[in-house]
Amino acid sequence: MPVHLPSDLMVSVSGVRGRVGDPLTPELVSAITAAFGAFLRSEGATGPVYVARDSRTSGPMFVRAAIAGLLSVGCDVVALSIVPTPTLLLAVEDGGGAGGIGITASHNPAEWNALKLVSGEGIFLDAAMSARFRSYLAEVDPPRATWDRLGMVREDVGAWARHLERIVALPHIDVAAIQRARMYVAVDCVRGAGGPPIGNLLHELGCTYTGIGMEPDGRFPRDPEPTAANLGELGRLVRETGAALGLAIDPDADRLALVDGGGRPVGEDVTLALATAAVLRRTPGTVVTNLSTSLLVDDVARAYGCSVVRAPVGEVNVARRMQAERAVVGGEGNGGVILPALHYTRDAPLAVALVLQHLVDEELSLAEAVAQWPSYEIVKRKVGFPREALSGAYEALAQDLGAEETDLSDGLRMAWPGRSSWLHVRPSGTEPVVRLIAEAPDAATAEQLVRRAEQVLDGVA
Repeated sequence: MPVHLPSDLMVSVSGVRGRVGDPLTPELVSAITAAFGAFLRSEGATGPVYVARDSRTSGPMFVRAAIAGLLSVGCDVVALSIVPTPTLLLAVEDGGGAGGIGITASHNPAEWNALKLVSGEGIFLDAAMSARFRSYLAEVDPPRATWDRLGMVREDVGAWARHLERIVALPHIDVAAIQRARMYVAVDCVRGAGGPPIGNLLHELGCTYTGIGMEPDGRFPRDPEPTAANLGELGRLVRETGAALGLAIDPDADRLALVDGGGRPVGEDVTLALATAAVLRRTPGTVVTNLSTSLLVDDVARAYGCSVVRAPVGEVNVARRMQAERAVVGGEGNGGVILPALHYTRDAPLAVALVLQHLVDEELSLAEAVAQWPSYEIVKRKVGFPREALSGAYEALAQDLGAEETDLSDGLRMAWPGRSSWLHVRPSGTEPVVRLIAEAPDAATAEQLVRRAEQVLDGVA
């Protein structure tokens, strides 16, 4: 039968996510993955479907359900077990897979899980392919294989090792120079998939480290999103151990946040800015980021004589724009760095290597490296708001705030370049909320923009 998705399941371009048990069940996962496997075949894709997961306690259950669904429609499966999401996407691309499925809810709390759906390109489904799959899911009863045509499963235990080899071989990474620096760092992997891989990477780069949350058992000791408010323990660890900096990795290891030598979070947008500097120093070119990313990236690009192009929020939206622009680096201000020389995927291990490379290039501490650039303040808020009323809200906001520049490609982004300020209002793709994000040279101005937007939304709702 065609699959009916529960109304409380979060559906986005790249897949679906929900709370474990209600609405996300093994039966639903199996039905969706069976449809996905059959859909890939209907699109002419060949090769196996790669399946991996993060460390969540619901992962083993959903992996088995996902594999069963794929086998039932005749798809062969390559099982990677617990690996970073970028490792999965790289494996799909390099292995000639028909596609992939990442069983991870990324930064969501432990009671959530999700299916991230990957195309044979090794990137998440773009809007067009996602729309085709949703139609297939709703309309087609996927043909099941007979007993003699069921898919087969094989394990791939070397995917992360190949990923690591590719990172350290990049021309943007001077492994010997980083090794000579003999950096001592602190790490918080929040008991996600990144613990062992990040440890391997740091060892390869000649770094010593003290880590917390390195065990990939999915029992997150805190809110797993690597925002400043959640990095207090990592900050204390940096101060207590005298580490040069702190590295915070999200549960599926595609985002990196940083803490300086004084134990202070420096903001997720800094990750992309410093990684971009390391790349542009060696390979000048276009930078692509999303509409909610700090102007700090523009400052870095400008310093190297390069330009920034902005795309709608969402990894695949940035990746597609990077392909179109032939960008040399890009990513999102949530700590996600994409380097086309490796793959079109946010990659936290890659981001670690690039940030360390930048510090070695400049011979600066993290705090000193950040201080080289203009300072901005970002204020973020989540509010409940009926999505069906958003178009009217955008009109009211545009009229009330009178921006110098307006972009409607992803919600509403209003900018005041003369004041180095902007406000972005958009529905979340991962939570049932509307996000308000503002940036300005000072916190008071950014806060004022968000508060005014909240007042306008209250008047519309």
